[in-house]
Amino acid sequence: MRNQEIEDLVERLALELGRGLSLEDLDGLLLAYSANQSHADRVRVNFLLSKKVPADVNSWQHSHGIAAAVRPVVVPANEELGMLGRVCVPLLVRGFRVGYLWVQQDLIEQSATAILAQLPQVRDSLDLLATLLLESNTAESSLRRAREQEFLNAAEGDKHLIEVVSEWPEIRRRGPWQVATVYAVADPVEARLRRGHAQYDSLAAALVHRSAGLQATIGIDGALFTAGMGTHAVMLFRATQGRVGHAAVLERYTAELRKRTGVPASNVVMGIGESFTSLRALPEAYRESKIAVQAAVVDPALGAVLDVRGAGVYEVLAGGAANPEDSVYYRLIRDKDGAAELFPVLELLYDNDGAVAKIAGALHLHRSTIYNRLARVRGIIGADPLAGRVRLELHVALKAARWSSRPRI
Repeated sequence: MRNQEIEDLVERLALELGRGLSLEDLDGLLLAYSANQSHADRVRVNFLLSKKVPADVNSWQHSHGIAAAVRPVVVPANEELGMLGRVCVPLLVRGFRVGYLWVQQDLIEQSATAILAQLPQVRDSLDLLATLLLESNTAESSLRRAREQEFLNAAEGDKHLIEVVSEWPEIRRRGPWQVATVYAVADPVEARLRRGHAQYDSLAAALVHRSAGLQATIGIDGALFTAGMGTHAVMLFRATQGRVGHAAVLERYTAELRKRTGVPASNVVMGIGESFTSLRALPEAYRESKIAVQAAVVDPALGAVLDVRGAGVYEVLAGGAANPEDSVYYRLIRDKDGAAELFPVLELLYDNDGAVAKIAGALHLHRSTIYNRLARVRGIIGADPLAGRVRLELHVALKAARWSSRPRI
């Protein structure tokens, strides 16, 4: 970390504002602080001594929304904690959250109005501070970026880089391996931006996934390397039968995304390819992991951590341009007003071997309603939807409809 530059800038900002400042990272660790302070409250003194925000103070601060804020947040005094009022300035670069600068009120001040009036005067210095923090981020270092790009190019099939990656100390002779792809399902707003809106910053998004992947795998046995892209992260693990480590990584990854973006992902899933003993199989394993993660996105019932073997028909659909409209039975049902009621019943019946009682419970319907809807389908298509060939055609068409909405990664 560029410690001296950051410390000097914090000190200079404190002199300009005439106030005591402290700088912390996203985990509440002290990065820098100013010597200038007319009065330090108990919270500030303890923070400077321990270098870590206590849990009760952290809870109070976050209860005022600092994790999602993009503008300064006033955090009121808390007499029980021994804390004067202060202002939290979220430090962001291109939407990527890198830390928090805290400005403490003076003992005699009744509100943070004066602080808020001062902050626009030092906007350039605050932007510079955020940039310095970003450049100090491990995931943003030039060496790390270069290695991640080499790994991603190898995963895409670059034969020379496959040989290069195979000699990396953290990977060499540590097989068999498996590749995992982690994808965060975007909320509707972000999804629209991803489809080409000018506000979406793919470089910032890649940094979010690179940082989240790196932090999520630290200390996890068997996690060998991770790389981030604009939509997802790619991870290399030592092959194991269990998925405890993978689930732990997924949980931490989700928390890291929330911490860095301020917006919780609605769903984060991991797809895992087949294990392999030669790095020459890396591209195929990466392809398999993408199929698995896409299947987990379009069909949540498959689970948040999904092996490609569990992707079922989606692995077959990934091999070609599957179109539900190719099924005449699918089209006949789709054109009816009640299609939104009929399709879920059919899909759940096919997925659960025709267990009507189970489907009725899942859909909160009476069993007679299930039978009535099956009768409606039979009347529409002129065939028994549970008969072998008809069932196969409709089941594949329903899965193809899901597959058409998969994220492109």
